[in-house]
Amino acid sequence: MLKAINEFPTDKKIAGVHSIPITEDGSVIFVWDINEKTLTTVGGRLEVNEDIDTALDRETVEEAGLILDTYRIPIASWYWENTDTYTVFVIARIKKYVPLPAGFETSGRVVMNFETAKQLITRLEGSSSHRMELLSLAEEKIKGI
Repeated sequence: MLKAINEFPTDKKIAGVHSIPITEDGSVIFVWDINEKTLTTVGGRLEVNEDIDTALDRETVEEAGLILDTYRIPIASWYWENTDTYTVFVIARIKKYVPLPAGFETSGRVVMNFETAKQLITRLEGSSSHRMELLSLAEEKIKGI
């Protein structure tokens, strides 16, 4: 279940981290997931002894060819009952674009404004998907970055 947050949860382990990168002009970036055949947020699981920021930095380079600004705003968490862990979601401005490495589960980044992102996600998943909730939360918080 997705829950809006202002800070990272501390009651359970955080096992995953995802971002919605924000461009200089306020657009959002999603990536195309080859396996799921859908647009998705950028991120994944934390590796052993990896902190949230290190994992997010690694995942954004691997999946989207992006380096994010160090100022990140937590916007949501997803609790996984089967593992008793969280995945957290943040928004952050893009600091730099780097070459997208090959061999990962994404095939490239998709840049769009919030309205287009909402239309695409609705078309792909319906209007009540968790990605739609994430977009709404990100759009509210974008003024803070």
